[in-house]
Amino acid sequence: MSDTPILIAGGGIGGLVAGLAIASSERPVTIVERAGKLEAVGAGLQLSPNAVHVLRGLGLEKEIRAVAFRPEAIRIMSARSGKDVARVPLGDVIEQRHGAPYLLIHRGDLQNILLSAVEAHSGINLRLGASVRDAKQDEAGVMVNLETLEGSDHLRAGALIGADGVWSTVRRRVMKMRQAAFTGRTAYRAVVQIDDVPAGWRNCTGLWLGAKAHVVHYPIRGGAMFNIVAIVQEQWDEEGWSTPADKNKLLPRFADWPKELVQLLDLPESWLKWALCAMEPGDIRVEGRVALLGDAGHAMLPFVAQGAAMAIEDAAVLASCLQAADDVASGFSEYEEARRERVDKVMRTASDNDRIYHLGYPASLARDAVLGRITVEKMLSRYDWLFGWKAE
Repeated sequence: MSDTPILIAGGGIGGLVAGLAIASSERPVTIVERAGKLEAVGAGLQLSPNAVHVLRGLGLEKEIRAVAFRPEAIRIMSARSGKDVARVPLGDVIEQRHGAPYLLIHRGDLQNILLSAVEAHSGINLRLGASVRDAKQDEAGVMVNLETLEGSDHLRAGALIGADGVWSTVRRRVMKMRQAAFTGRTAYRAVVQIDDVPAGWRNCTGLWLGAKAHVVHYPIRGGAMFNIVAIVQEQWDEEGWSTPADKNKLLPRFADWPKELVQLLDLPESWLKWALCAMEPGDIRVEGRVALLGDAGHAMLPFVAQGAAMAIEDAAVLASCLQAADDVASGFSEYEEARRERVDKVMRTASDNDRIYHLGYPASLARDAVLGRITVEKMLSRYDWLFGWKAE
């Protein structure tokens, strides 16, 4: 086994999972993260069984279950009528069906669990306050130029993995690939105390479908807090891609939605908003000893709640391919081949849901009627291909 480390750019969920997965085969890993301190950006995220299987394999399931929430169902509701359109069982049903639970978790809680595992692993070196500026590869490895708080530095690595998010430096500067593009959708996110939320919403994921907008809400922090996400079609005229949001500008977008939902949106004292950016399916994600992972390689709309799950899956497959391959380049090539079809299908499913969720009247009536007639078994089986995945 080579003593030259695998360098991972990015200390988010994908980068930390990749570090743990690769280091489990006794290959040294260095993770570099731009931030001087790892702080969670965002709020809640959904961990479907396909992601939980990977985290279980890393020995982290017990810690994750302790801070996560296991919802009983997904309630799909109409923004026009306020009534339930369909109900997809989760809880015991999904856990028995796929051998792992469907969990809801605060991003910070998951990141802290991963960070503790990374810091406890002797084979992983975590460098905060450092980021990749550029890199050049040759037949023997990759020379990576870093920017640090003390100035420029460089590091010799056996390979470079770009897990540095939607605005990946590895993607742009090293691989010379186009970045993600704004999709015309903005996500507004907030968290409130669960005691302020109607009791009927406290044990499930809620999905409200409306014209040119939808809302998702669910419990996090073991059921103590409630995560709210409102996604609307609009232009982005802010300087950055994430910024505090004005509730008084958000609420008028939902003025004609059901009263109880408007009251929920009025609860948070503060909101943050993100411009949703995505890539097209089929991008090349590997080049020799350089590979992309998670949003750096396939940023997608959150309309199938699989952004974090796909990064976690990527990490498991990449580590497995590296361990089985005779050399890094062939391992990366195998990783790309193994992931392309599945990731592209998830990206297309998210794009399809974008169109379906935001249908206006009268097309929404037909959508709701179809959803209302689908049997529970058929509803569950539609996503067996997604939730039933396990890393080989």
